[in-house]
Amino acid sequence: MRIRRAHPTDAAAVNALLHQLGYEQHDTVATVSRIQIWSDDPAAAAYVAEADGDLLGVVAVHSYPFFQLAGSSGRIVALVVLDQARGQGIGRQLMTAAESFAARRGCVRMEVTSGDHRQGAHEFYRRCGYVDQTGTSSRFLRDLNDTNPVMTMHVRREA
Repeated sequence: MRIRRAHPTDAAAVNALLHQLGYEQHDTVATVSRIQIWSDDPAAAAYVAEADGDLLGVVAVHSYPFFQLAGSSGRIVALVVLDQARGQGIGRQLMTAAESFAARRGCVRMEVTSGDHRQGAHEFYRRCGYVDQTGTSSRFLRDLNDTNPVMTMHVRREA
């Protein structure tokens, strides 16, 4: 098995892997485009685990500078290992590739988020040395394509 950068030709296999995470992919051409965008961005990388011509896993990592601190942070935005290949160290090797990429980009911290229902993934991240921040920080999302946002901002003018 080897870890290598993802190529646009990996799109169909990457789609199948993302489907296992619950992100159903119907457009291989769109995935080709996303892989190319990640390949062209020096602050981002996508790696795959390959054995005998089959993709067993994928990880995508992005680095960005802190605003409030010195240095940069790396963020795992996707990680999945083929169901049948889990427990063989593939996820750990993909994490190592992502962390190495981030370190080369000057990152001093890594982060990853994971759905509350993914308890197995949470245990995996703990075994990789990640500290669970549940209860100490919150994550807020807003879809920018939402034409009817739930929350509106009210600005109060000082007299």
